[in-house]
This record gives sequence, C-alpha cells and structure tokens, in this order.
Amino acid sequence: MLRAALLYLSTKRQLGQAMDRLALTRRLVRRFVAGTTADEAFAVIGRMQNTGLLSAITYLGENVRTGAEARRAAEVYLDLLDEIKRRNLHCVASLKLTHLGLDLSEALCRENLERVLDRSQAAGERCWIDMESSAYTERTLALYDSVRPRYPNAACVIQAYLRRSEDDLRRLLRLGATIRLCKGAYREPPQLAFPTKREVDDSYGRLLDLLLSSEALAAGVYPAFATHDEPLIWRAARRAGDLRIPPEKFEIQMLYGIRHDLHARIRARGLRVRVLVPFGEEWYGYFVRRLAERPANLLFLLKNLLRG
Repeated sequence: MLRAALLYLSTKRQLGQAMDRLALTRRLVRRFVAGTTADEAFAVIGRMQNTGLLSAITYLGENVRTGAEARRAAEVYLDLLDEIKRRNLHCVASLKLTHLGLDLSEALCRENLERVLDRSQAAGERCWIDMESSAYTERTLALYDSVRPRYPNAACVIQAYLRRSEDDLRRLLRLGATIRLCKGAYREPPQLAFPTKREVDDSYGRLLDLLLSSEALAAGVYPAFATHDEPLIWRAARRAGDLRIPPEKFEIQMLYGIRHDLHARIRARGLRVRVLVPFGEEWYGYFVRRLAERPANLLFLLKNLLRG
C-alpha cells in the first residue's frame, strides 16, 4: 500500500515544485541524483571511474509537452556524448522516449532518437532506451525494433514485473539485442503486472535464466542485470560461470546512491558494474520512484527529516 501511494505521488509534479523550495529536500535528493547540471554528474562519474566502475548518464525528464522541449533534450544528450568523449569516460547515455517527444509525435521522437544514436554509434558506444510505464511498452519495443538494423548500438529494457515480459524478451532475443533486465518502477494494475515482490523476483529469475542461456548466447545477446538484490546478482554470476560466459559478455547495473556497498564485492568476483547517474532539474518523479522501490530509502528520508 505504501509503495502504491508513493508511485501515485510520483506523478504529481506540483508536489515536486513545492518540495524544490526546501533546502533540506535538495540535500536529500542528492543521495539519488548527482545534481542539476552535467558538470555535477560528470564529477561523480569521474570519481567512480577511478574506482573501476562503468557508468551511464541520464538527463532527467519525461512526458515533455512541446517539440522544442523534446529537441532540447536531444541536444543535451548530444552535448553529453561529446563531453564523454572529451573526458575519455567509460560512460554511455540512457534516455526516455517520452523525453524525446513520444507523446507528441512518433516521427519527432524517432528523429531525436536517431540523432543521439548517430552520435553514440560514431563514438563506438551503446545507447540505452529506457522503458517507461506499460502505456509505452509496445510503442517502445516497436520503435526499438525499427531502429535496431541501422543502429546495433541501440539497447533496450525489459521490466520483470510486467506479465508480458517473457514474450517481449523472446522477441528481443530474435534480434540479438542488447537488453537490460530491471524490475520496473511504475504504478501498474495487477492484471498487467505482478503485484508482490516475491512474484516479481520469481519473474526476474526466470528472465535472467533466459538471458543467460544457450539460446541467448547463440543470438549474440549482451545482457545487463539491473538489480540491487544480492540473491539475483549472485544468481547471474553463478549461471554465467556454469555456462562459462566471460565477464565481458554481460554486466550488473545499479542506480547511483543505492547499495554502493556492493560495488567492490561484485567487482571482486570479476564482474563488470555499471552505475546509472541521473542529473537535472526534473528530479521529482525519479526521486519518489526510488523511495517506492525500497523501504530503506524512505527510512533514510524520514530520519533526515527528523534531524532537520
């Protein structure tokens, strides 16, 4: 019930605008968001690279209302990619299609997406196309399917909490896709998504096994496992070891500010760890979804509010 309430509140932008005026809120948000500027994000990424971590950068924003906003988001990503190259960072871009204008026009969104894919492909880097709520799942997969032949650097995301995801994953396997498996962080009805953590974890495990299978290997799939749950992380490590999949053929992905205590332990197993580093003024929805994902995040917030 608490998770459902937080996910509902994550859609209320006016609350974020009110919270933004509180200095304490800004300090708490910094646990999960690197800052409001790209320079702040790159400072975090540089420090992580010095410890052997890979990274992904995302410019926070979604559901833009005008074409100008969508084109501006694309320009920001182009600037980020140029700066990544200039700084020689082991970093890729991760973006949302509604930030590039999917609500406004598929043609506009595709134009913006292809500009970013062109730049990232020229740099020899992947570009992750994030998954959003179930309202966008089919449109996202269809757009990914259409750009994949020209842009093999395009990477897609599957959400384990959706009931449809096994079929979607098999669809992507046939493309030899680069696939991030995450749990999912949006408010969904039970007819579309598994309602309990146990069911979501079970689904994640089944999809993980499929991504680390002879079928996936034969298709040339590169999987990334986005999770902070230790049992799932070690399950991926064991399965890859059993199949003799080398560590450079998959990666573990985590979010900035969550379970950073695991980074060194995962790397000690010889695995690649990539941390997603978000930045930008539109932090509210992302921040509240992080609180909804783990009770420990909300407890951290409440403790700091009481201290304030």
